[in-house]
Amino acid sequence: MKLQITLKRSTIACLQVQKDTVAALGLRKIGQTVIKEDNPCIRGQIFRVRHMLEVKEIDIGADSSPQPEVIPDVQKTVRKKKVKAETDADGTAQQEQPEAEAGM
Repeated sequence: MKLQITLKRSTIACLQVQKDTVAALGLRKIGQTVIKEDNPCIRGQIFRVRHMLEVKEIDIGADSSPQPEVIPDVQKTVRKKKVKAETDADGTAQQEQPEAEAGM
């Protein structure tokens, strides 16, 4: 059995011991998820910072690979560059060109 551990709260106003425990679990950012083996050492770390974590148990079959359920707030989103475009009279889009600085 494995544990799916997600950091839900910030470590900014926490004790240094709690910050170190979260780092030892492999968590750095809010919403980040790691999968760890279920053993007394990991359970003790989770108990120390239980107010900042969300923990789920994952059953893994002997012949299958781990397939944790997808958590929607953990999925990364792709950011696209916004391109400024102006339309001509005929409806075609033209991209703005950055102006060269004078006096270089």
